[in-house]
Amino acid sequence: MTRGRLIVFEGLDGSGKTTQLSWLASALRGAGHPVVTTREPTGGAYGRRIRAMAKGSQRVAAEEELRWFVEDRREHVSRVIAPALARGEIVLSDRYYLSTVTYQGARGLDWAAILAQSEAEFPNPDLVLLLEIDPSLGLARVSERGAGAEPAFEEKDFLARVERLYHELPCTYLERLDARGEPERVREAVGEVVRRRLGLP
Repeated sequence: MTRGRLIVFEGLDGSGKTTQLSWLASALRGAGHPVVTTREPTGGAYGRRIRAMAKGSQRVAAEEELRWFVEDRREHVSRVIAPALARGEIVLSDRYYLSTVTYQGARGLDWAAILAQSEAEFPNPDLVLLLEIDPSLGLARVSERGAGAEPAFEEKDFLARVERLYHELPCTYLERLDARGEPERVREAVGEVVRRRLGLP
């Protein structure tokens, strides 16, 4: 059986990752492809711990925060991603290890080392769609949709550091897309990239 494909949506909150992932999943399923949709942090024990920390006022050391994300990913890969890929399915993930590279890198950790370790341990994406947006616009969109704030990560200066690290990523599987426009325009750009890079749907 042919290995499946791993497509990841990355970007700041408010960039439209969830919307674009849902649209792509529908298009791929409509074309007859088996699709698994997932996200990080997961709903597992470490994922719940991360989400609680993100919404609360207590912080942990950057190294401990990194450990939580890595352990959550190990469970995610072993339980969801690797089995789906082995079945030949297309996995669409809302965030993956490049979020850890950039967000924990923005905490002051060695982002290049996190990237190297992640690429060595986890299945590399066939394609990462990085939806680029200015931090101020992303935060405004989050506020408009009434989503609960995540003070651990949704702070303008911190997100500016995250954005700079996203710009520095050297990954050949990464494609950058302007996410400032209307969702329909972004959807067209996503579809074009997926067809060009992977021949899908």
